[in-house]
This record gives sequence, C-alpha cells and structure tokens, in this order.
Amino acid sequence: MNVDIWSDVVCPFCYIGKRKFEAALSKFPHKEDIHIIWHSFQLSPDMEYTAGKSLNEWLAEKKGLSVQEAKQMNDHVSKIAAGTGLTFNFDIAKPANTFNAHRLIHFAEKLRLQDKAKERLLSAYFTEGLNISDKDTLLKLGEEIGLSKKELEAMFNSDDEKYEVQSDLQEAEDNGIRGVPFFVFNSKYAISGAQSPEIFLAALNKSWSEWKQESPTVTLPSEKGNSCTPGDPC
Repeated sequence: MNVDIWSDVVCPFCYIGKRKFEAALSKFPHKEDIHIIWHSFQLSPDMEYTAGKSLNEWLAEKKGLSVQEAKQMNDHVSKIAAGTGLTFNFDIAKPANTFNAHRLIHFAEKLRLQDKAKERLLSAYFTEGLNISDKDTLLKLGEEIGLSKKELEAMFNSDDEKYEVQSDLQEAEDNGIRGVPFFVFNSKYAISGAQSPEIFLAALNKSWSEWKQESPTVTLPSEKGNSCTPGDPC
C-alpha cells in the first residue's frame, strides 16, 4: 500500500512529522508492505543561498521580527524536535534553495534509496548546518547513502529529474496542498501536518483494511496538525 508524502527539505515540521510517522509505522504489523513515496514541495522556491546569512536572520527579515525574536521561535521548534529525538541546530542552518536536493531524492528513488536520501538531507540541513543547494555537498551526501558520484554529477549537469520535481509541485497545487508535511494514505485518506503517532497509526490501520478489501475509493476527512506553508516560514 502506498503512502505519498509531500515535504520540503528545509521544513522543520516535515522532519518532526517523519519521526512521528516512523514511530507509528514501527507499531504497524504490516509495515513491510508499506511503500513510502516522497514528493517534492518548495516552501521558498525563490530562495537563494547567501553566504554568511543565518536562518535566524532570514526568518527575521521574512516575518518582520528582530533576530532575537526569530531565534526564540526557532528555539521553540527545536524543543518540539527534541521530543522526537531530533537535534535541530538553527544557529548554524544555512537557508538555501531546495530544488536540486529534491532532484537528488527523485534520483535515489530509482535505487530504492529515496528514504535514505530524504533522511540524509534533513539531517544535513537541520543538524549539521550544510548548504543543501551546493552541488558538491549534494554529491558527497549522495555518495554517503550509496549513490554513484559520477551518475549524480551527470544528472546535475542535465535536465534529469527536473520534470519529476516540477510535476510534484504542480500536483500539490492542483490538489490544494498548501502546507507540508502532507500525507496521503492509499490515495484516500489525507493527513496534514506533524500529527501524533497515534493518528498516523489509525490512518495506516484504516487505509490498510480498505486496501485489503479492495473497497471503492472514498473521500475521508483530512486531519490537520503542525505544518509549514509558503510565505509563512516556520
């Protein structure tokens, strides 16, 4: 059964939501039969990396806050992340465009390494403070999870995977997805935001039961939780 997830690499609640979903999946008896598909979403498609500019400074500019106020907001999110076992180092995070990072994630899907690519990029951004728009950095991260540097380099020097990313972005727009993370279970049940593991587990059980019974497609209610939206940085 498929679980489609729209997410951005620089979205803190996407990383938090990933951990909460994984906690639910670890308790799901049919977890080996769940196919997770990561879809691209860009919170700030026009963002460009600026050397020396911190995430706190960028957030302050976007929201009209002082740097200290922005830091307090990020510190609050860090505490939420810590509750799921994650370490967020916003003080060293480097705001950057995520388009090429999404291309790497799509490229990794061909070798069934998509989840590893997603995890590695999230950690690189939130914990290690790496520039995830820098191609040399992306090549190194790709190699770490088992991708060919030569093939990755060729991909970045071509138009490969650009269509896949743009297709995901268009699908999100067409389906009214305005914030991430956004989970779709078996093309039926939508959950928006970093919900609790209990809600994710309930969605897995319900969707699995319907999938096994080959029920006709139905529209189910959408659950909403903490998420990030374009133009309103977390």
